[in-house]
Parts: sequence; C-alpha cells; structure tokens
Amino acid sequence: MELPWVLLALAGMGAAADLARLPYVPHVPPMALLGKVTATTFVLERPCCVFDGHAEASDFIWLVVAFANASATFRNPPSRADVPPYKQLPTARSYMTLETAAAAYSCSAASPAVLRVSQKPQIPAGVTRQPGLARPPVPPPCHGRVKFLLMGCRGPKAETRWSEPILLRTAVSPSTIDPVPARRGSAVVVIASILASLGAVLATAVLGALGYGGLGRGAVSAGASGEHPNLATPSAKQLRYF
Repeated sequence: MELPWVLLALAGMGAAADLARLPYVPHVPPMALLGKVTATTFVLERPCCVFDGHAEASDFIWLVVAFANASATFRNPPSRADVPPYKQLPTARSYMTLETAAAAYSCSAASPAVLRVSQKPQIPAGVTRQPGLARPPVPPPCHGRVKFLLMGCRGPKAETRWSEPILLRTAVSPSTIDPVPARRGSAVVVIASILASLGAVLATAVLGALGYGGLGRGAVSAGASGEHPNLATPSAKQLRYF
C-alpha cells in the first residue's frame, strides 16, 4: 500500500532535481514611480530575458507571493491544477498569480518595464484568464517575498530566487488624523503679528499719500480757473449725491 506514495515521492524528487534555479532576484525597481509600494500594491521589475533558453512556446510564467516567514516552506505545485489560489492565503500563507505566456518575458517582446501586483482585475497581455488568479489583492501590510516560476505541461521547469522582503505601507485610519493643525510657536505668532501690522500701516500711508496728492492737484486747478472745486463741472455736482 505504501508503494504508490514512494513512487510519488521519487517522482517529486526527480522533478525537483530537473528544476533549473536561476540567479535572478525579483525586486522593486529603483526608479521613482507613482504608487511603487502602497498599502495594497507593489511594483516589480519585469523579468525580461530571464527564462530565455529554458522556456518553450507553450510554457507559462507565474508569480509566487508568500509571507516572508512562509517562503522557505513553499513547495512548487506539480501541475497547473495544483496552483494555490489567493483564497487559500490565510491558511497556505502563499499563492500564485499573474500567469503569463513565457513569450511575453522574452528578450524580443515589446513589454512594459514593470509589473504591478494589485487588486485590480486587469489581465496583462498573454495571460490566460482564470477566476481568482489574475491580480488578486496582495497580503495585508507585512513582509512578503516573491519569485517567478516557469511551468510547462509537465510541471515546474525553472524558478528565480526569492526576493528580499517587501514591506507594504500601512494605511492611516481617517479617525486618527487630527483635523486641527498643530499649534504654532509663540515666536512665529509674534513675528506674523508684527508683519501684519507693518503691512497695514504701509498700506494706509500709501493710500493717504495718493489721496492727498489728488486733492492738491484739484485745488490748484480750481484756483487757476477761478471756480469752486465742487462746482467746476457738471459731473462734479452729480458726484456729490453719491
């Protein structure tokens, strides 16, 4: 009765021995990107040319996401039917996503330079739609690791190394945000008050000087014509009523 289990174990060991372990380490790109790491998403550099020489046209490349403390115990699934979905994350502590045709990661493929792992239900080019596996939510804020796994019709063929731990940002609850701005220091308040007072005095002086100059010119003009300033013209009479 134990013979079938022994055969399965030997088959698994043989498959693991044939698995090519590539030196590539997945990582978040160093360039400045909007939303590179958020509370629910992160961006990875696209593994272009990494699997060239190991992949065939019918192969697919998966992204494996695991909690940092569970990456060492992750076991590659023997077939596509055994791929762990996101819904098993609470118990399995890992899942696989972003199933992509190997040709999309080849050197000759014209593809974006980065991949976004998020909860958006978008399917990248060359991906076979599979419910619950395309861009599922990433784990809650914690340290996680990722690796790329090449799978063919007979199971895993090649894999990269695990990434360094990726820490998602922690979202801030609106209830913890203080709507009242921080109290300014007394020195800042005094300086602001002095500047405001000086500005008011300067504005008053400028307006007074302009007004005095205008009245002086009006008086000179009226004296020269021998008329009273307020009765010099009809428009002046009308202005007296406003």
